[in-house]
Order: sequence, then C-alpha cells, then structure tokens
Amino acid sequence: MHGTIWSLVPSFCAIGLALLTKEVYSSLFIGIFLGALFAADFNIVNAFNVVVVKGLSSSVSELGGIICFLVILGILVGLVNKSGGSQAFGRWAERNIKSRVGVQIATFILGILIFIDDYFNCLTVGSVMQPVTDRAKVSRAKLAYLIDATAAPVCMIAPISSWAAAVSGVANDLGTGITGIQLFIRAIPYNFYSLLTFVFIVSIVFMKFDYGKMKIAEMNAQLNGDLGGLKGSESTEENSKGMIIDLVLPVVALIIVVFFAMLYAGGYYGKTDWIGDENTGNLIGAFGDTNAMIALPWGGLAVLLGSFIYFMLRRTIKFKEMGDCIPQGFIAMVPSILILIMATTLKTITSNLGAAQFVHDLMLGASSGLYSLLPAVIFVVAIILAFATGTSWGTFGILIPIVTAIFPHDSELLIIGISACLAGAVCGDHCSPISDTTIMSSAGARIEHVQHVSTQLPYALTVAGVSFVTYAVAGFVNNWMICLAVGSVLMIGTLIFIKNKTADK
Repeated sequence: MHGTIWSLVPSFCAIGLALLTKEVYSSLFIGIFLGALFAADFNIVNAFNVVVVKGLSSSVSELGGIICFLVILGILVGLVNKSGGSQAFGRWAERNIKSRVGVQIATFILGILIFIDDYFNCLTVGSVMQPVTDRAKVSRAKLAYLIDATAAPVCMIAPISSWAAAVSGVANDLGTGITGIQLFIRAIPYNFYSLLTFVFIVSIVFMKFDYGKMKIAEMNAQLNGDLGGLKGSESTEENSKGMIIDLVLPVVALIIVVFFAMLYAGGYYGKTDWIGDENTGNLIGAFGDTNAMIALPWGGLAVLLGSFIYFMLRRTIKFKEMGDCIPQGFIAMVPSILILIMATTLKTITSNLGAAQFVHDLMLGASSGLYSLLPAVIFVVAIILAFATGTSWGTFGILIPIVTAIFPHDSELLIIGISACLAGAVCGDHCSPISDTTIMSSAGARIEHVQHVSTQLPYALTVAGVSFVTYAVAGFVNNWMICLAVGSVLMIGTLIFIKNKTADK
C-alpha cells in the first residue's frame, strides 16, 4: 500500500465521515486507526504502536508551541472580555460601522493587514472582530470564512511572512538560477486562487447575497438571532470600566511583539539555543529560519504577562477574576487543541504511507502529454494532495522540486507552475477539515468545526473552479495581467450568475 493511492484513503475516509456525520472527533480517530492498520499490515498490536508512538505522542511534541499559544490566546481573550474592552470596541463599531457590509469589509481588511502568520491571523482576527460581527448579526460561519479566506491566502502573497520563508526554504538550491525568495516573489502575480479569493469576498459582500449552507447560516443570524456559535461563546459580561484601549492595546502589542519574536526565533538578533549566528542582521534569512512554534508562545506569553500588569494598574479586573481567566481560557481552546492533535496525527500517518511518492509518480506521468495545460493540472493535483493531507506546507514541499524538474528554468511556465502549486496548496488547505488553518479559523470564530467546513466549501470550490480556468489560460498566454483580468471578470460573472439562479430560493 506504500506509495499508492491507498496512502490517501485514510484521509479521505476521515474527511468523508466528518462531512456526513457532522462528528469530527470520531471521524478523525477512524481515519487515524485505518491508516495505522495500513502501516502495520493489519497487525492490531503494531497498529496501536503506530497510533500512540508515531502518531499522538509525536503530534503533541510537534505541536507543543502552538498548543501553548492557543491557551495563552484563550486566556488573553478572557482578560479582554472581563475588562470590558470587547464590549467597548463593539459599542464603538456599532456607532461608526453602520452596516453589515462595513463590518464584513472591516474583518476582511484586518485579515489582510495581519500577514505575518496564518495561525496568528486566524486567532487574532477572530478575537477582535467577533464582538463586532455578533452585534451586526453576521453569522459565525461567515466570520469563520472571512478569517480563513484572509489567513493562508494573504500569507501566500506576502513576501515577509512565515509562508514566504517556508516556500523560499524549499525552493532554494534547486538549480533554477534564482533564490527561493526571488522565485516566491515572481510567483505572487500568478497566485490566482489567493487573488481571486479577495475578488470573491469583496464582490459577494457588496452584492449582499450568499448561497449554499452559508445562506442558511446568514438567514438564521439575521432573522432568528442564531449566530451559530459554540455554546457559551457569546460574551454577556458587561464591565462599565472598559475602554477601547483595553482591547486595542493587547492586540497591537501582540502583533508587534510576535513580529519581533519571529525575528528573534530566526536568529536576527544573534545566536540562540536553537540557531547559530548566521542570520544576525539578516531580515530575510531570519524569517526563512524562524520557528513559529517558538515565536508565537514566546510573544504571546510576554504580552499576557504585560496584560496582567496593565489590567492590575487599570483596576478594571480584580486579581481573582484574572486568575479565573486562566482555566477558562484553556477550557475554551480544548476542542480546537483536540482536533489539531488528531488532524496532525492523521497527516503524519498519511505521510508515512508514502503519499508523496504517489503524487510524484502521478505528476511525472502527466508532464509528457499536457505541457501547456500543466499549470492547471498542477493546481488540481495540489488541491487534492492538500485536501487529503491537510497540509499546504507539506504539499508545496512535495511538488516544488517536481515542478522545477518539469519546466525549463528560463521559461515563464516555471513561474506559473510554481504559483499553481502554491495556489493549489492553499485551496486544498482551505477546503480540508483536517487542515490546521481551517481548525484555527473555527477556533477564532468560536464555531463548530464541521459547520465551518460545510459552509465554506461551496465558496472555496467556486474560486477554485475559476482559478482552474485561469491557469488553463495562463498556460498559453503567459501574462499575469491578462490572466488576472480574465479571472476577475469570470469571478464576478460567476457570482452574478449564481445570484440570479438562487434569487428565488
């Protein structure tokens, strides 16, 4: 079963069960155990060894940093809510952002501005905008989509981000004649999925319509006041001492401190316990070698301690109330932590089954007869791989070396092929229930994970369909401006068609 299509079966099984049963924990465990049985040649004892040793234990160790950051952020959100900062910001937004359109565009803009890291983006945008979208009766499903659609897509077109660093690291030393970061920057204009996602969001918000399950969620929010959030996620506490600064200051501090923490983790300020001094004073090098699992909890803990001191000096929260936020913050993040650990375990087992080798052979087989259409083919293959494995980084890590081996290094098709690979990885990650970014978006919006996946999927697939056509055109035209214009027109035209078709339903 190693290196064959069977290596993807456990992931597709887990995803299918999750969508059918709406129960993500059992679905993930079934996928994990099925993959373990494949890896252990159906020996039950060895299968348990795979699950415990190579799966769960390894995942908890690998995710230690992000688990700590999730808990820290949960505590920080609790502090801000108890201080009255969230309510004060909500009241300000209610006075100054008059419409649901304005609230959604504000969420979209904030998502674009936080381009450093997708995890950080998901959780920060959700924490800041949830009180505002709740007051405007924007469903949690729509909030989760706006978060998810401006997390990975914006990180994938930002030259200074953890994603740019990851891509440049993979693309270095592949004999293309340019550095990894240069290849990444040249691929940005051809990243049609990310760019057309932004066109989609702005268009659908201003056109004031939704479709699929998102339409049901939005109607429930507007007509019945049912936002669709997790039980207890609506903040009902009011603190008359709260001010907007009580929300803005911790968030701004978190953004700034995490930025510098990422530089620190990458060795920008000199040698540390985990990295040498080769990146001292080198901004690009530091981002290329940074470790988000260190930087996020490092920055988060620093801001959390500063927030404790700030709120004590402000005297908006009693010391005991601040202490109560610690277990409450942890409890709020437990569902997301469980899903993240199980999804990572499934990804690890899928990787051990040789999914990378299967996709490698598939791509090389397609390269002989579909040359000009290869960007579109690469886009689809990347979607399937990222959807099945739940990892965009793993997907482009597999595909970038294959793409550079297929196309001549002086060809514009190389750049288009690389971008198709990156765009497909983001799209598959965007659609996948086992993707960590999708899980973080559910956590940020405080919504049931399967609800987020099922409402988001039609939107992501619509953009994917238009992007596929755009990559097919790009394979022949080789001009990003023409292709992006064609894609944008197709995107808006598709939405107009869907709006007219669904108007009476």
